[in-house]
Amino acid sequence: MAERQEVFLRARDRTFTAFSADDESQWKGPFYFIQGADPQFGLMKAWSVGDPDKGGDEWDQEIRLTEEAVQAVNKLNPKPKFFVLCGDLVHAMPGEKWREGQEQDLKNTLKKIDQGIPMVFVSGNHDIGNTPTPETIAAYCRSWGDDYFSFWVGGVFFLVLNSQLFFDFSKCPELKEAHDKWLNEQLAIAKQKWCKHAIVFQHIPLFLKNVNEDHDYFNIERSLRQDLLERFNKAGIKAVFSGHYHRNAGGSHNGLDMVVSSAIGCQLGEDTHGLRAVIVTAEKIIHKYYSLTELNNQGIEKELMDLIKQK
Repeated sequence: MAERQEVFLRARDRTFTAFSADDESQWKGPFYFIQGADPQFGLMKAWSVGDPDKGGDEWDQEIRLTEEAVQAVNKLNPKPKFFVLCGDLVHAMPGEKWREGQEQDLKNTLKKIDQGIPMVFVSGNHDIGNTPTPETIAAYCRSWGDDYFSFWVGGVFFLVLNSQLFFDFSKCPELKEAHDKWLNEQLAIAKQKWCKHAIVFQHIPLFLKNVNEDHDYFNIERSLRQDLLERFNKAGIKAVFSGHYHRNAGGSHNGLDMVVSSAIGCQLGEDTHGLRAVIVTAEKIIHKYYSLTELNNQGIEKELMDLIKQK
């Protein structure tokens, strides 16, 4: 069991040990990965009873949906390079009653993923708290790996950020400072253009539809948003993938795509439970959201998969 659990502890020392930078820093041709978000075990019950903050003592529906997601990913041929979950792995906040059970059930479900498909985990507000502390972040890191890190795959540079430090760092200012220093260093690497593309994963979107939209619970505060966008643009970041909204959304700004994916679990809009396939070619990044049923029954359509075969 300990050996299997190590699958979820690969982000260490600010890198992702499933991939070697020495082996993966050069472009090797098109590839794809799968992005999911918000399995959030417990939210569907909490939402149905009208108590999203405190409810959530059942999560059988989320287990079933996450099993569907795992089955769909395991069927894909060729295999995706990795499967990234963009936060809110479980619903119970740190220290709450059902937290341990939700985390264990999620791990048990995700352990069924093909061992050749690494899992990449991104921290969300329910994973480390709306106002994270050194203790809640440390607990997350023990369960799922580092809360922020970078890695290379096939000549593409990926940054995994802790977006809750953008939202409220009042109880962990030193950790926010360390995150900012690290991010500046990573953006400097991306700016040197050694990578074919640079891509960011974070839980909270920079914006949902328009770069000038008002700040609310589901996006980054406007002044910080503008600062991050400017820094990302200067570094050549091509896309930011996130979750949090439980609906599909997104837009573009100065060549940067903001991609907001709906949830594996509870839907707050009209979208279906699903996953996003992301195809990376030499020229561009193409993505499409699939319902779990579509992906399980039909897979990714041939036109997109053919892009991976192009050299």
